[in-house]
Amino acid sequence: MKCPKFISGKEVAQLIFDGATIASVGMTLVSACEEILKAIEKSFLETGHPCNLTLIHSAGQSDRDRGIQHYAHEGLVTRIIGSHWGLQPRWMEMISSNKVEAYCMPQGQLAQIYRSLACGQPGKISKVGLGTFVDPRIEGGKMNERTKPLKDLIEVITINNEEYLLYKIPPIDFVIIRGTTADENGNITTEEEGMLLEVLPAVLATKRFGGKVICQVKRVAQAHSLHPKKVIVPGVFVDAIVVCQNPDEDHRQTSSWVFDPAYSGDLRVPVSIMEPYPLNIRKVIGRRALMELEPDAIINLGTGIPNDVVGPIAAEEGILDDITITVESGVYGGIPAGGIDFGIAKNTDALIRHDDQFDFYNGAGADFTFMGAGEMDAEGNINATKMGTRAAGAGGFIDITQCAKHVVFCSTFTADGLKVDFTDGKVKILQEGKIKKLVNQVQQISFSGYLARQRHQKVHFVTERAIFELHEDGPVLVEIAPGIDLEKDILAQMEFRPRIAEPLQVTKSTLYNKGKYGLKEIILAKKS
Repeated sequence: MKCPKFISGKEVAQLIFDGATIASVGMTLVSACEEILKAIEKSFLETGHPCNLTLIHSAGQSDRDRGIQHYAHEGLVTRIIGSHWGLQPRWMEMISSNKVEAYCMPQGQLAQIYRSLACGQPGKISKVGLGTFVDPRIEGGKMNERTKPLKDLIEVITINNEEYLLYKIPPIDFVIIRGTTADENGNITTEEEGMLLEVLPAVLATKRFGGKVICQVKRVAQAHSLHPKKVIVPGVFVDAIVVCQNPDEDHRQTSSWVFDPAYSGDLRVPVSIMEPYPLNIRKVIGRRALMELEPDAIINLGTGIPNDVVGPIAAEEGILDDITITVESGVYGGIPAGGIDFGIAKNTDALIRHDDQFDFYNGAGADFTFMGAGEMDAEGNINATKMGTRAAGAGGFIDITQCAKHVVFCSTFTADGLKVDFTDGKVKILQEGKIKKLVNQVQQISFSGYLARQRHQKVHFVTERAIFELHEDGPVLVEIAPGIDLEKDILAQMEFRPRIAEPLQVTKSTLYNKGKYGLKEIILAKKS
């Protein structure tokens, strides 16, 4: 039978030809093939080759320093097709300064496009992205001036008189994946990985085009010794294997851990009593956002305030048994990690593939999603993808918000310098932020308020001082925090004047308690 070659990272770099298209599978630093990536970077810096690559990646794959940051050199990559660069500062700088052609697609569509290509389809067909910046009638996902004159990778098509988007990527020459163990015949398992990702679909898509599959592993097992159900990629599809020489540095489970069995589902650890999250502006926003919840809901947590604050608040308030938390990587239940380790969780109830998770988000849709937001305008459009020249990209934002039954955006009212005090059950603005976030027109449409209104989707925009609800005529101010002056603290800090609900509700003062604020009782009271 065909067996792969066992080679070094340096030999991988020599194998990749100039102008090749490379697909990379991972999320944050999970499944990053550091030994291979370092070798490619070193080869380019020393010899100028390989060069002019096209890089395709579904999720953000870095911890601000490692991962696909190694590709972030002008000339090494000429074109990047990805979803998120929030943890990749060098990529954001290259995109904003027009040093690379940059296309942004929704994370779920990129994770699933491999499945479509693998079975012979021309691309991924979906309604996800209609009316947002990835729609070719708006921006086509082109993230800088250098990319705007180039051909569209996304098309609008009509099926049965309904509009869809067709997502396309170029043929893949190489896919770089990671496993834990390879046997001598190249069969790959991922038992110590923190996510299942979309490894096999990416491999099969590459094979459709006659491309090469390269895998980094920690160890090698005897042929035929791996349990067949644990084999993620059959060895007949693997062309080359790199056995990592320094796993503690170059084969970490994630950025903060070399390996923790709790994050691969091999151990359930005791959950110690958590220190309450400090009462600050992020906690107040998270607390108010969670008041929208209903019992037995399946929820999604996005990055930023939702993942960093909403999860800990839910644990602190004792509602984890009343809801199911999911993360876009495929996590169900458990305690999600955050920040540079976003996407993994310990003590999970289930962990499914990344691309399969988006079948749920794009189909049935989460009951609730909690997402961060940069701007909201008078039409209810949300920008969470590009602020000024900083192009963070969409990640799973478009996939998840477009299809969720109830979207709760979490944001401060203004930005850059905002200082707020919470005493005696009231909110006091000590220093106003310099940047208004409620604007006449958002810089980039990440969420279409128009389409949300057409679908009668339930949408809230929650801040520390005011809550807006999306109605048929746009955002409506429905609630104000105690201690806040309507004209001075809200309307004067907006670029548009919203409709104001009558009566205008006042936020419960218990929201600002230092102890529990009664979330469990609030949620269970909604149970019929």
